[in-house]
Amino acid sequence: MTMNFPISVKAILIDLDGTLLHTAPELAEAANRMLRDMGRPPASQDLLMSYIGNGISWLVKRALTGDMHAEPDSALYERALPIFEKHYAALLLQSKPFDGVIAGLNAMQAAGFRLGCITNKVARYTEPLLKGIGMADYFEIVLSGDSLPEKKPHPMPLLHAAKFFGAPVEQVLLIGDSLNDTIAARAAGCPVVCVPYGYNHGEPVDGLDLDAVIPDLTAVMQLIKRA
Repeated sequence: MTMNFPISVKAILIDLDGTLLHTAPELAEAANRMLRDMGRPPASQDLLMSYIGNGISWLVKRALTGDMHAEPDSALYERALPIFEKHYAALLLQSKPFDGVIAGLNAMQAAGFRLGCITNKVARYTEPLLKGIGMADYFEIVLSGDSLPEKKPHPMPLLHAAKFFGAPVEQVLLIGDSLNDTIAARAAGCPVVCVPYGYNHGEPVDGLDLDAVIPDLTAVMQLIKRA
């Protein structure tokens, strides 16, 4: 899709894992601690990173099966999930922002754009994580994977946020790192740009249906103007 930049934007929605924060090391370590506790062999961090993006339940299922799409035995999954959650809770606040994230958020805020965070991570991790690393105050709205009946790639979170901001959806920009983000944005009818450093199941983002690839969050300022 060809977009004429700069585009008029009222609000900016930003994905969490792989866009704002480098959470993969902690997610992978929690998965490997879970596997160890269950007497299973560990998996490589690269493999586990490729499993990130559809929420913790799918990360656990993929770690148990070594397959992107397989469903493990339900009793095994029910035993594994709380073990994963215990380890992840202990590691949560070790995650760090990617380069350019704080500078980018400061620039967006200073320019008067309203900000929201849209993630498939469940709220019991999203909220302590954003607060714990000092980023919660940037966002007027935070929608987690369990905040609404649907999560990305469904358009519902984006449409909900646009309504919250009182903005037409085409004036709400999504910044993400994955196929989930681009599908959700296209379904909602909003523009979408992606960063190249995130967790798109190990695939480059420039093959996705998006409006631009930006090297980091500061670069978005060249593409947008206040609506």
